[in-house]
Amino acid sequence: MAQALLSIQILPKINPGEEVIPYVDEAISIIKASGVPYRVGPLETTMEGELDELLDIVKRMNAAMIERGSPSVMSQIKLVVDAQAQASIARLLQKYPDGQ
Repeated sequence: MAQALLSIQILPKINPGEEVIPYVDEAISIIKASGVPYRVGPLETTMEGELDELLDIVKRMNAAMIERGSPSVMSQIKLVVDAQAQASIARLLQKYPDGQ
């Protein structure tokens, strides 16, 4: 399978007065535990790896939101798949390693 980059913004529906941050923290902890390279941004998190593995992580993230009590979850995803296995966070950020 080809190397891929997947950026995700996960948006769990929450109850009035409930904070979304614990949900987002849990989603990011699932990415971290997977061992794939990732980078957290202000609006989305980008992961690098094999496409099937990244999609499995997305499934686990969404399931965790439901298990935590969210009645529904919307995940906005951007995906790049590179048959040459050149999709790389580091390569794409070479010019702006600190985001500036």
